[in-house]
Amino acid sequence: MQVESGIVTPDEARLLPVLSRHGMVSSQEALATHVGVAVLEKGGNAIDAAVAVGFALAVTLPRAGNLGGGGFMMVHLAKTGEDIAIDYRETAPAAATATMFLNASGEPDRNASTRTGKAVGVPGTVRGLAEAHRLYGSGKLSLADLMAPAEKLARNGIPVESGLADSLPRAAGLLGRWPSSRSIFFQGETPLPRGATLIQADLAGTLHAIAESGPDAFYRGDIARRIAESVRDAGGVMTEADLASYKPVIRKPVRGQYRGYEIVSMPPPSSGGVHLIEMLNILEGYDLASMGAGSAQALHVMAEAMKPAYADRASWLGDPSRVKVPVAGLIAKPYANGLRAAIDLNRARPADEVKAGDPLPFEHTETTHFSVVDAEGNAVANTYTLNFSYGIGLVAEGTGVLLNNEMDDFSAKTGALNAYGLVGGDSNAVAPGARPLSSMSPTFVLRDGKLVLVTGSPGGSRIITTVLQVIVNLVDLRMNLAEAVAFPRIHHQWRPDVLLVEEGLSPDTLALLRAKGHKVKVATPSGSANSVMRIDGLLAGASDPRQRGTLAEGY
Repeated sequence: MQVESGIVTPDEARLLPVLSRHGMVSSQEALATHVGVAVLEKGGNAIDAAVAVGFALAVTLPRAGNLGGGGFMMVHLAKTGEDIAIDYRETAPAAATATMFLNASGEPDRNASTRTGKAVGVPGTVRGLAEAHRLYGSGKLSLADLMAPAEKLARNGIPVESGLADSLPRAAGLLGRWPSSRSIFFQGETPLPRGATLIQADLAGTLHAIAESGPDAFYRGDIARRIAESVRDAGGVMTEADLASYKPVIRKPVRGQYRGYEIVSMPPPSSGGVHLIEMLNILEGYDLASMGAGSAQALHVMAEAMKPAYADRASWLGDPSRVKVPVAGLIAKPYANGLRAAIDLNRARPADEVKAGDPLPFEHTETTHFSVVDAEGNAVANTYTLNFSYGIGLVAEGTGVLLNNEMDDFSAKTGALNAYGLVGGDSNAVAPGARPLSSMSPTFVLRDGKLVLVTGSPGGSRIITTVLQVIVNLVDLRMNLAEAVAFPRIHHQWRPDVLLVEEGLSPDTLALLRAKGHKVKVATPSGSANSVMRIDGLLAGASDPRQRGTLAEGY
């Protein structure tokens, strides 16, 4: 985008990335971004800054940032060119069973899997962030140094404004069910109003204990006992032993190629990387640039590429420690060629015509996202979550820790839909110690081994397609980073058979899509694709304008 005068309007400014030479942090909450930038200024590397941001968001973005949830972190080490995937996804308690979310009639009980203690998976965030710091931190700053800003924010309080002020009234019914949550997030009978101060003294105490004694302070002893008791009091089955036995897993990233760029993303139990590459492989056979940004034809082929990927997700993806996931087959170019051949450029295929494919012949062996890049080119893409906004709404008594409802990401029953409308299969059944399937897609884009882009997003089932479109907007449509993040997005997940579109696309385009047979529904904006890009020795940062309070900042 060209700005002709020296005056930039607010609307123009949101389509211009922030530029910096020495480091960049882009997150969903401004205070947490400031924390990360301060760590970089003190000589910490991108991993140090990401760990500090992760703990800060547990305080400043309680609906998604967390100690009581889990997620995935991608790490890029500039000196060696190594890419590492850290899986700190929640796990099912040892007493979990395949039928625990079925009612007496054998049908899924949505309330049990989203609103009760049964919904809570064993949290992974604290061990995951601590392990990232231990293995890949700069060595200049201790874990306690990185946690100090979060503890201070929790103890002194933060203003209820922006996204926090928006989310608390919406979560009133959820948080108001639990006395331990009401005591923190309510003022009398109503949630804290805009302009109030949110003080989280118990959370500050938990952060202080972890800073002093390491992650064992969370997973063993008094804090673990309180978490397990709160889960069981809410009808769950978690024990202190479940917490004590939790470990993150270091995994090999999934890799693909798209128009000369290397795509590096999260492997199972995230479905994000696999299906991101699968969709890009399909789209590589089309000239999206000549079709035009936002054109009906470009959106049509993107939607048609999304459908088979989500059908494959339902059939093939699960915890790789329990099921064989045919990753190599799903991301193979010849497999995508067959999927592409089934696409009709003039007609939208109904969901009933789209089935999971057979990748085996090609087989060879509320969530939040933030991105960080330091001056040396080290980078972190991190996505973590409580699942729903504020999880089940329950704060474990005396800890300040909001508890997740990630167990809903398992398949309650083959063919049943989860809360995001995703179809479940046997590969993702509930099992003791299993990690539920996820759509989280923290992603790097490289060129000739050099980092180009760090991206990812929250958004449930819409995460993968959000990341897909950021990449397509940059690579195919030549947008700058801020434009690529802000541009209206679409989403199709096979079932339900609906094409979701954000506002901003022209009525004529929507009419053309409907004429091709798409069941178009204008949906609320989704995602927060806070991203960082390296361009000609500079770092460009873009925060997603869909969420209030996001900030990209460099130094």
